[in-house]
Amino acid sequence: MEHDFPEMARILMRELRLYHQPVAITWLFGGDDVRHFRETVEHVEPVKPLTFCQWELAARMQGRILLGMVDSLGCRNAQFSFGWQEVDEHEVKTQLKYCRDPEQTRRFLLSKPHMEPDTLQALVVSPLEKTTWQPHVVHFYCDSLQAYHLAVDYMAATDTHPLRTQITMSSSCCGGAVYCWQENTFNHSPPCSGSYNAGKTDRSETYVFIPGSQIGLVVERLLERMDKSGSSSITSPGDPFPGSDICKNCPLIIFKKEGPGHRRCAGCKKA
Repeated sequence: MEHDFPEMARILMRELRLYHQPVAITWLFGGDDVRHFRETVEHVEPVKPLTFCQWELAARMQGRILLGMVDSLGCRNAQFSFGWQEVDEHEVKTQLKYCRDPEQTRRFLLSKPHMEPDTLQALVVSPLEKTTWQPHVVHFYCDSLQAYHLAVDYMAATDTHPLRTQITMSSSCCGGAVYCWQENTFNHSPPCSGSYNAGKTDRSETYVFIPGSQIGLVVERLLERMDKSGSSSITSPGDPFPGSDICKNCPLIIFKKEGPGHRRCAGCKKA
């Protein structure tokens, strides 16, 4: 399973009850890499500049494999994260609403994770289920319960505890993915402000990033945990009813059989 990303995606979708397909992010640093991708992989490219979040939306919601380059990226936050734009006065003004003054705004912007200028040529976002190459980062749009289990499985699989994640002023998707790749570690972040109104998230999802080189370890750990417990990965051992262990397995959630064939004696409390 080490390189079977489509099978990993199916396991993750089924066992974690994910709403969205995990997004594989692949950096392309050379012109030859870009040409090879264009010649060998069926994909789409934006006709007009879009945000990086919208690129990912095409992958997770429409199942598209998308090639993005600097001239098709319409978000200055992402342009800085990918080394395609320097912090200027215009960017300081747009982010000033989050900070005390321009000086603090500039410091915050410059401290965000970003690639060295002019190193990244392009990038690919694809549904993990359609990814047949090694991605650099796998990005999950998930709820807090799913994020928790991804984190716990990651910690067990990589023998890492506790996890330390990074939250930045804006750049949650783009900067969060860059941080995950640069530090080669799990990352967890809330979405940027306005992501719901902009159509980038649907249920106030949270973001989880896992290095592509480590996603196989996480899936293997998930399957191992399921095998030991005999149950789905996000419910109590042996019972697919979420919340059945709300009181440490005390018999709080119980169902009794009724109807034809299940007549009970008067005073009998057993089903």
